[in-house]
Amino acid sequence: MPNTKPLALVTGASSGIGETFARRLARDGYRLILVARRRDRLDALASELGEVEVLPADLATDEGLTIVEERILRSADLDLLVNNAGFGTMGRFFEIPVASQDRMHRLHVLATVRLTHAALVGMVPRGKGGIINVSSVAGFGQNPGSVSYCATKTWMNSFTEGLDIELKTARSPVKVQALCPGFTVTEFQDVLGMDRGRIPDRLWLKAEYVVNESLKGLARGRLFVVPGRAYKLLVALQRWTPRSLRVAATVRFWRPVKSL
Repeated sequence: MPNTKPLALVTGASSGIGETFARRLARDGYRLILVARRRDRLDALASELGEVEVLPADLATDEGLTIVEERILRSADLDLLVNNAGFGTMGRFFEIPVASQDRMHRLHVLATVRLTHAALVGMVPRGKGGIINVSSVAGFGQNPGSVSYCATKTWMNSFTEGLDIELKTARSPVKVQALCPGFTVTEFQDVLGMDRGRIPDRLWLKAEYVVNESLKGLARGRLFVVPGRAYKLLVALQRWTPRSLRVAATVRFWRPVKSL
């Protein structure tokens, strides 16, 4: 008999928000395909969760991206794709190695394009499915020292909104979402070398809360999900404050974020 449990694929599943998505979806009865670079982390997670396929791949490379893309195309019953893989860097664009910026654009933009396309090729004809693109509140503005990160997340927001419009014109019930969290307690900051103490405690979100808000928003068909009242207010201010004022304030008050 065919397996009737829904199937989800999560990228960047070895830690942080991706791992939290995997744990939550497993509890909700999903079969899982988990993608990340670190095979050992994926195997350890799979041993806990049960019905899991691990797919080690580096989505910033053509080889790794093709592996996952082809796996999605073979999944005739994929119900949910979570494009979560990503990373950040610190430092002015012209002062840091360009290789890291190239890798970021490949991972945040090209991987999202190709995996989303592969998923929609199957979802739209079936009239069923959902895609969550894990973006950021950084996608609603710009910040010196994180130019590529903000730019790629802005692109992700625009891309997701465009898909939503296209799906509506096609009268498709397939849902897409841009999940835009603020500071979330994960390994992201540790890898970045960021001092969490520089950010007020009230601004830190738990990954479980972010994932819960995302899935609740997806069920309700919400295109943009910004978890937390403080971040909703921040996004509203970004949208309504004239660009000239935002730029002037940033130039005046910005200070480099020092690593640990």
